[in-house]
Amino acid sequence: MNLSLPVELAKGYKSPSQQARVITQAWARENLFCVNCSSLQLSPMPEGTEANDLSCSECASLYELKSKSSPILKKVADAGYAAMMRAIRTNHTPNLLLLHYEKPQWVVKNLVLIPHFAFPESAVEKRNPLRESAQRHGHILCNIVLKNIPSEAKISLVANGVVVPPNRIREQFKRIEPLKKFRAKKRSWTIDVLRVVQSLDRQQFTNDDVYAFEHELQELHPDNRHIRDKIRQQLQKLRDRNLLLHIGRNRWQLPG
Repeated sequence: MNLSLPVELAKGYKSPSQQARVITQAWARENLFCVNCSSLQLSPMPEGTEANDLSCSECASLYELKSKSSPILKKVADAGYAAMMRAIRTNHTPNLLLLHYEKPQWVVKNLVLIPHFAFPESAVEKRNPLRESAQRHGHILCNIVLKNIPSEAKISLVANGVVVPPNRIREQFKRIEPLKKFRAKKRSWTIDVLRVVQSLDRQQFTNDDVYAFEHELQELHPDNRHIRDKIRQQLQKLRDRNLLLHIGRNRWQLPG
């Protein structure tokens, strides 16, 4: 993987955002591979395709690329709020690639992939409606809140200027892939509980450790009146998909 961006492609574009889009998308086409299969290349989507920038010709996986010249730490601006929520509930979100590049060198510093099945509804933050002066005034956009995505679902392809080997990337993708087997409409609860478990930053934990986040989960799922029952149910579902190990009464362990 060549971490130098093709700056020469920016000639003829005056807008900095247009320059960055052309440069980073061209780089992605030449350097990225599919994490879902063995394909070594991604193809560009037709111009004007909404939400998707790249696709895999072998397995049809879709990818959206977002790039910034500053670190991507907390939130990522995304498209329409209603469209994103609908995409999550109908299992139509693309894999999201977050690219951080450095200027004036124009080199890739960090690149993170979030699999399409790892977005809970809690990660979608509604923004204020666009102002009357905007072309689409009244339209409501959204942010992707990165802290509400499980840590293991934020897969590094490039970390601080160091390229991660493709076999390690695909291994991490396979570890989190069982989430894909949950029904899209029910998946958000499971992902939220997994994110809480991973935030404990310990290999073994108890039900009570997760119950400590009861209030937070209640705020994320206000329609549910039996939060502890739901937590236990989701822990069991994670166990059934081998994302957790049950090691004793009310005691659990992360695999690996």
